[in-house]
Amino acid sequence: MARRAFTLIEVLVITAIVGTLVGVLLPALSGARDAARGAVCSSNVRQFGVAWTMYAGDHDGLAMPLAYTDPADTGGGDSVYWWGADGSASGSLDHSRGLLSSYLDAKPGEIGPFACPAQRPGTYAHQGATQAPTSTYGYNGYYLSPAYTPGWSYEIGHRPHQRLSGIADPASLLVFADTLISRGPMVLPASNALLDPPMLYAGAGPDGARWRRNGFPTTCFRHGGLGAGASCMAVHADGSARGYRAEAGWLTQPARGIGSVGIHNGPRYIPDWRVWR
Repeated sequence: MARRAFTLIEVLVITAIVGTLVGVLLPALSGARDAARGAVCSSNVRQFGVAWTMYAGDHDGLAMPLAYTDPADTGGGDSVYWWGADGSASGSLDHSRGLLSSYLDAKPGEIGPFACPAQRPGTYAHQGATQAPTSTYGYNGYYLSPAYTPGWSYEIGHRPHQRLSGIADPASLLVFADTLISRGPMVLPASNALLDPPMLYAGAGPDGARWRRNGFPTTCFRHGGLGAGASCMAVHADGSARGYRAEAGWLTQPARGIGSVGIHNGPRYIPDWRVWR
């Protein structure tokens, strides 16, 4: 018996139904995907928090330095960051020398614990001399290890290297978080090992420290889109991890999702900033 073909009306009705179902399901699927990426990212930063605590336990409670870059510390060799030696002298990245390497069973790459799954390969440039994958997370060396924070140590190196026992509000202090740094509107942003604060130290004044607004903070709100309403994942000094949803006033580069958690240094970045000298 011959099979009846679909009529044009039937095809149009089926097409409309399929289109409606796709329209209904796509936002839900996108939301599920974003939620899954957020869960993986939260797990990543939590692992960093555990490793960071273990490092302090092996170093008399002292917070991990962000990096050794001074020739007096490196012997003229590669600078050594928390994610590895950067290859600035040797020409090749060496993960095994990273300050956290012995506490994490993973290596830097475009996938894995060092990489936020919401920051897709090809959407950013790699930091460092080798341009090899390092990490899309940043460390709060500005407060925790001022003398060992490249780019800022000449200004803040006199500030104390923190011990975990001396952190007054560890549940609020950010240790690691999603980061990215803008390099201008026409080029890709880059990964960044530093979790820079919203305000930078500008020297001692008659009544305490002077601060200037940081035009290039590095916290990146990339979960659930970019810009206001998107989130960054972070781990605190007490080991707790959570997401922070960006407000419009927090973003310095909205199109990149880059800004800071709040517009003041306390309590997330530099809890004692008001007493700095």
